[in-house]
Amino acid sequence: MSIESARLKGKIGTDLNLTSQICGIDCVAMSNDLGDVRIGTQGWNYDAWVGPFYPPETRPADFLTVYARAFTTVEVDSTFYAIPAAKTVRGWADRTPPEFTFALKLPQEITHENRLRDSADLTALFFDRARELGPKLGPILMQLGPDFAPSELPALANFLPLIPRDVRVAVEFRQRGWIHDGIIALLAEHNVGVALVDARWVPRKMMMALADRPTSDFAYLRWMGPNRDLVDYSRIQVDRSRELEAWAAIIAALARRVRTVYGFVNNHYAGHSPASARELQRLLRQRPVEPDQLGEQMSLF
Repeated sequence: MSIESARLKGKIGTDLNLTSQICGIDCVAMSNDLGDVRIGTQGWNYDAWVGPFYPPETRPADFLTVYARAFTTVEVDSTFYAIPAAKTVRGWADRTPPEFTFALKLPQEITHENRLRDSADLTALFFDRARELGPKLGPILMQLGPDFAPSELPALANFLPLIPRDVRVAVEFRQRGWIHDGIIALLAEHNVGVALVDARWVPRKMMMALADRPTSDFAYLRWMGPNRDLVDYSRIQVDRSRELEAWAAIIAALARRVRTVYGFVNNHYAGHSPASARELQRLLRQRPVEPDQLGEQMSLF
């Protein structure tokens, strides 16, 4: 797929088959045969979660270990700000069970400061550091800035070949102008996913429609919310039940198209992301681990 071809392809439609399934959770057969669907949160290091999620008196050093008893995956935000030390990455792996996976953000030095240009060495260093997780390495999120416009397509096209074959990457676009057939074809050539994000940048309907045309063998979903007004992370403050029901239907259908579905909830989505993640798990007929069960497990320390 040439850059010019990617530019010329028409806009992707939003009235795709999958959107017709957004009729409530009952319209999709939910069961444990959905395959590998991993729901978690964006980050784990929140003092406000002590009590509502983490058992009282949980030490910050134990947050990740306790978190991993409730969820099988987490999105790491800190890698956006700097490439972590190898010792730090290995420490994450050591504190989690064998089946746990980490999704890491590509550093902002690559995506926002360098704008995907002149970053081959830095990118290789980051992927080498990510591999310290071993089999616990999940997908990498390449979050592009809201000012990264479709006119910068050449930078994206030149960056994609730098992605190693053993690493899975999903791109988050924050301008709707990126969502068209040419980009879908370009990403599919490299097995790079499009992150499906419930946020203010791209309309939810357009994001849900993209689920009908996955560009990789995995799916990456994020629930961000419309803004950052919520600052109390200890409780649910916005009812997102209807949105989560619609997304659960999307996930159920998408899980039959890809090998693994990863989904991460932000605290700003409804106020307390562990509760939102558990609600999604229930809608998907998974069995969430309730906070009181984590308290029982703490006695095993």
